[in-house]
Amino acid sequence: MQQDSAPPTRHLRVHEDRGHTVLEFHGEIDIAAAVEIIPHLDAATGTPGARIVVDLTNVEFFDCSGLRLIYRARHRVLAHDGSLLLVCTHPLTLRVLKVTGLTRVLPPLASLDAALGLPEATSGTS
Repeated sequence: MQQDSAPPTRHLRVHEDRGHTVLEFHGEIDIAAAVEIIPHLDAATGTPGARIVVDLTNVEFFDCSGLRLIYRARHRVLAHDGSLLLVCTHPLTLRVLKVTGLTRVLPPLASLDAALGLPEATSGTS
């Protein structure tokens, strides 16, 4: 069952699904979008033991501002003993993630269902 936990914004939808907080990024994730997303990302990732999924399925453009958001989320979740999973299928976004080395520490999954069906041990939080 999904339940909205934050009002929709132009670039982000936040909802609960199967015990995880899902941050769905939308559209072009650039510096303007990052400014809009940061308060919601910080609220979700600042909770002890947070179980977060960042879903990039609906992203059309992703630059270094988007990378900073992912690294910020990962850092905050790890600092609070939580877990973070990443969903991404867009070839260009995957390329950016791979070239920067993010895929080594946070392997992207092919769907939200795949992310939510994984055991905690494979959450990419080590």
